[in-house]
Amino acid sequence: SVTDGRGVHAAPSTQRAEDSSESREEEQAPEGRDLDMLFPRGAGRLPLNFTHQTPPWREEYKGQVNLHVFEDWCGGAVGHLRRNLHFPLFPHTRTTVKKLAVSPKWKNYGLRIFGFIHPARDGDLQFSVASDDNSEFWLSLDESPAAAQLVAFVGKTGSEWTAPGEFTKFSSQVSKPRRLMASRRYYFELLHKQDDRGSDHVEVGWRAFLPGLKFEVISSAHISLYTDESALKMDHVAHVPQSPASHVGGRPPQEETSADMLRPDPRDTFFLTPRMESSSLENVLEPCAYAPTYVVKDFPIARYQGLQFVYLSFVYPNDYTRLTHMETDNKCFYRESPLYLERFGFYKYMKMDKEEGDEDEEDEVQRRAFLFLNPDGECPQRPWPAPTCAGTPRAPWPPFPGVFLHPRPLPRVQLRAPPRPPRPHGRRTGGPQATQPRPPARAQATQGGREGQARTLGPAAPTVDSNLSSEARPVTSFLSLSQVSGPQLPGEGEEEEEGEDDGAPGDEAASEDSEEAAGPALGRWREDAIDWQRTFSVGAVDFELLRSDWNDLRCNVSGNLQLPEAEAVDVTAQYMERLNARHGGRFALLRIVNVEKRRDSARGSRFLLELELQERGGGRLRLSEYVFLRLPGARVGDADGESPEPAPAASVRPDGRPELCRPLRLAWRQDVMVHFIVPVKNQARWVAQFLADMASLHARTGDSRFSVVLVDFESEDMDVERALRAAHLPRYQYLRRTGNFERSAGLQAGVDAVEDASSIVFLCDLHIHFPPNILDGIRKHCVEGRLAFAPVVMRLSCGSSPRDPHGYWEVNGFGLFGIYKSDFDRVGGMNTEEFRDQWGGEDWELLDRVLQAGLEVERLRLRNFYHHYHSKRGMWSVRSRKGSRTGAS
Repeated sequence: SVTDGRGVHAAPSTQRAEDSSESREEEQAPEGRDLDMLFPRGAGRLPLNFTHQTPPWREEYKGQVNLHVFEDWCGGAVGHLRRNLHFPLFPHTRTTVKKLAVSPKWKNYGLRIFGFIHPARDGDLQFSVASDDNSEFWLSLDESPAAAQLVAFVGKTGSEWTAPGEFTKFSSQVSKPRRLMASRRYYFELLHKQDDRGSDHVEVGWRAFLPGLKFEVISSAHISLYTDESALKMDHVAHVPQSPASHVGGRPPQEETSADMLRPDPRDTFFLTPRMESSSLENVLEPCAYAPTYVVKDFPIARYQGLQFVYLSFVYPNDYTRLTHMETDNKCFYRESPLYLERFGFYKYMKMDKEEGDEDEEDEVQRRAFLFLNPDGECPQRPWPAPTCAGTPRAPWPPFPGVFLHPRPLPRVQLRAPPRPPRPHGRRTGGPQATQPRPPARAQATQGGREGQARTLGPAAPTVDSNLSSEARPVTSFLSLSQVSGPQLPGEGEEEEEGEDDGAPGDEAASEDSEEAAGPALGRWREDAIDWQRTFSVGAVDFELLRSDWNDLRCNVSGNLQLPEAEAVDVTAQYMERLNARHGGRFALLRIVNVEKRRDSARGSRFLLELELQERGGGRLRLSEYVFLRLPGARVGDADGESPEPAPAASVRPDGRPELCRPLRLAWRQDVMVHFIVPVKNQARWVAQFLADMASLHARTGDSRFSVVLVDFESEDMDVERALRAAHLPRYQYLRRTGNFERSAGLQAGVDAVEDASSIVFLCDLHIHFPPNILDGIRKHCVEGRLAFAPVVMRLSCGSSPRDPHGYWEVNGFGLFGIYKSDFDRVGGMNTEEFRDQWGGEDWELLDRVLQAGLEVERLRLRNFYHHYHSKRGMWSVRSRKGSRTGAS
């Protein structure tokens, strides 16, 4: 059934009539809206309030306490646990434990243990907590959670830990004495966070405040439940205590982040600006046919080959969707071999300034670096210096001479002493006949250097005559003096072994010989010379020029393609000239908010212009329209193919440059209804979060022209329909299906429930964090019969959140897909026959048919559009190897 936000059922026809009668003023958010209200910190999180009134307590609660588990969440600090989106109301598992000493022998989880402590007698007690990793023990002055205080803890950063039962490692572990009474019960809360290392455990001990007493773990005789949760569904959270421990300061603190994407951008709020009336834009540009050559209508493509026919759009200005903060380990944006970067770095882009007397060693370094990746000597299309590619020989090349461009030669380092002739036993007398002559220290170092070099560089290292001086040869080893340990110094280890063979009298002689041998060698060794005054020249390198508009499936940290500023300004200037010619200079350009370009090298480029304008005598307006810049001489395309006629003269300026025109049947609707289609099964905490996010989206934007369609596969952990009725949504539909979870079938059922064919369906997922402008982004990138939208979502890593996003762009996934229902039906909908009990590939198969139907698929990375990291344990009714007595969601 179709239900409005007040829970009143209405007929679908009446509902559509109601939709069409809503005024534009009601849809637009009022000007001057407080942005803090629009984008509050922690938006979408369920409200948290301290619990002052505890539920009724029963005697049978004794002997155990409540245990809530938050699985698959990285980090070792309790602060990491508080960053979890579902903490503290929606744990993965609810169960109980019989003593305050828990060790699940698992990884990447957090625990919240709470209940009451019953002292055995009146008196002063001390508490201590031990754990691996961090933990906090909170104790209330009475039975109220709101009065809980932090009395003991292990660490704050996640690196601190203790051994089991080690109650006095840190001063913070032990509480001050607290006077408790045996006739009362006291609320406590124990928080524990475990990462993926170490022996996980957490325990709380207590002792009377008397000298010499040891801490003992609090046993079942002195604890009790806060409340009985065994009969409650996972979406029942009113009983869950909320204390200063569960949300310190009322909400997680705002964290500093290095992600450029979190910086404010005019695009984020531009949808609040009133849009120009379509009547004001009529006849501004000449109409023209629009049929790009990259459309593959009726073109036979193989299964999943549609990925190769999806092209990326260019954007201006920079939207900072490039994940620069993730490029410490992933440098795929630079199109270089990881092996090359690790060995040579970015030195090839630098031209070292030469001083008087310097040789052309830099060119040799660049030549060898080039041959490292191009052994055939062919010059690639990249910014290599000219000497690198010119006249490069193809013969095998010697090893790279070192990290520095002007290395100083170092003597060889002896790793194993050469065999020495035996000498007579007995005490030395100092005479010439008492000792055998030894080779000079320089020769020993030279002989050992060859073996050390071969061990470092492998078979590519050249062999040299050990009698040659090391100063006369170039350095061919990366081994420096600092990498050689003490026992490997020339003669040192050998003399000690020889002394042991000679007995006590020989120890003194060996020591003297070692000092004599090591002394001269140490005096001749030098450290690497560092030229702190070395300078270099470098030209501005635009790495964006190395990228193409192909859907790059190899690099998942690169952002949207950047449109050159000159091109964006030129198109904007053309449009403003035509607009003011039509309206007599009535509009002034305030700023270019967003320009998106889809390139067609054969016919021209399609642009989405989004400009902020000032109307003379009026307010600020938003212009958001598609325009087409047709190439001179290009054939006029239509929906059925090329026309034999060239472009009309009106589309070419007198200087021969292309001129803008208005592409036919390529206008987006701001008032179109958007339906979010989401199949669910036993995902209570995620359903609750999704509904809270949708209600927050409606409250913050004032946009009521969207609907949520939940397809429920007999969820047992919550009443999904009741949750829908309770959520503050403008419209929703609830569909119940039986049997196993089938994503394709669920999506198809949800789309079938939408009656208006001229509305947009957005195939969605539960674990999504939406930006406030998501509705506007879907609408302007979906055009009926022309354009579908597949936004790229950023997958958050374990322990990451939208406030501190770490992860990668899901460049391979097309599961989040917006398309008009009429187009969805025309291509045949979801493939429910091949993709039944499993999912993965159904989105690519749908993409193939969408492209073959002649639609373009817009592919853009959206700012602040995230896929939450989540546990897969307990999903889709998958049973664990050991039966559990508790429910999971």
